[in-house]
Amino acid sequence: MINVLKLHTGKIIVGILAIAFFAGSFVFVRYITVTMQVFQGIPGININTSADATPLAVGLPTEAPVAPAVELPHTWDGASRVTILLMGVDTQPVADINGNLLPDRTGPARSDTMILLTIDPMTKTAGMLSIPRDLWVSIPGFNYAKINTAYYNGEAYKLPGGGPELAMRTVEQVIGVPVQYYAQIQFWSFTRLIDEIGKLKVKVPQKITIDPVGPGSDKIMLKVGWHMLGGVEALAYVRQRHTADGDVDRSKRQQAVILAFRDKVLDPASFPTMLANAPAIYNDIQTGIKTNLTFDEIMRLGMLAKDIPLENIKKGVIDYSMVQIDSLVVNGEAQSILKPIPDKIRELRDQIFSVDGAATPLSQGDTLSLAKAEGATIRILNGSSVAGIAQQTTNYLVSLGFNVLATEPATYFPGATMMIIHRTRLYAIKYFQDLFGLKAGAQISYKLDAGAQADIDIVVADDWAARNPMK
Repeated sequence: MINVLKLHTGKIIVGILAIAFFAGSFVFVRYITVTMQVFQGIPGININTSADATPLAVGLPTEAPVAPAVELPHTWDGASRVTILLMGVDTQPVADINGNLLPDRTGPARSDTMILLTIDPMTKTAGMLSIPRDLWVSIPGFNYAKINTAYYNGEAYKLPGGGPELAMRTVEQVIGVPVQYYAQIQFWSFTRLIDEIGKLKVKVPQKITIDPVGPGSDKIMLKVGWHMLGGVEALAYVRQRHTADGDVDRSKRQQAVILAFRDKVLDPASFPTMLANAPAIYNDIQTGIKTNLTFDEIMRLGMLAKDIPLENIKKGVIDYSMVQIDSLVVNGEAQSILKPIPDKIRELRDQIFSVDGAATPLSQGDTLSLAKAEGATIRILNGSSVAGIAQQTTNYLVSLGFNVLATEPATYFPGATMMIIHRTRLYAIKYFQDLFGLKAGAQISYKLDAGAQADIDIVVADDWAARNPMK
């Protein structure tokens, strides 16, 4: 009997290791977006923000929504890179008379937190990428909207897979990496897990005031330095957004709490506490976490998590240098939005989701297959002194499976081959960068234009004519 209890408890602890990377990231509540200076314009979209403007039905489908295809994740083989979308919804936590948080509301809600977690078993590395809720994106089957409405639309329209599925497909499209799994945790489960394993040791980088939820709770000022945070204090710490850099600061605190949770679980000194609270911990994991990971996959992720050293965990936040701040009017209400700058987000993504930085392909499968599956449209322009090289290049790309819409003479003759990107197609960009030997910045430019003839223009020059793999 004792051995069975130890085995059961051991599985629970290993399971906690799996969620230790992300338990702190699902605990945001809805707050008013911090006010920002705004600028006009969305690539490919005309927005009228005048006083007599007709409000846009942002995020709502113009017809019956077409749900993206739902593909059940393949059983994880334990060796391939795995990516998990970690989410929290914008529900308001409610406390009972004893200060314990109650289960969140059940109806449709927006996702207020999105973190992509990637783990590579082969290299024993991991990464976390935080995505701001106000990022302005195209949601499959819907119009352009803030990325946090993907979850809501999936739930409200009862699409296959619900909010998690539509959120995964939206993030996959924006970031350009396959997302196999999702996980989300309830507020009450988050606070109880922390209280049951023991307070988290968190380093506060700048003075901050937090407002814990519960009877008799008062605002707490945390000075710079190390603090021991219980469940409700940790919740208040990661949900606070009224700081100098708003959501960017909050995302960094979120990641710090995730790693503090990891450190607590891996600390042998915590084992007696976890052992004593094993039944309650198990109940919280079972009832407070929603995921499409199987129990076996959670166990294997837990075993892997304990073998990844802290220095092998990369962290990144899509910050204000990677977006343009703008505004629009929806139903008579002004909203702040963040327009993504694709090349900057791609650079951050590559740093977080690869071993060797931006030059390393990110995803499972070879780059050519991923690029072809993306369905990019191409235009080839001859900017060289060699007649026929553009048509030869077109024939070559078509033979590889690409969709070349036109082959034309260029209006200028660059000294080296150029790639002009009108609509972001991440895998095609990566493949062509390698194929044509293009240097980022000098030979790759972004001229985002939804009305352009093709997604990507390639102006071939004499360097390509002299050195190419075509026969």
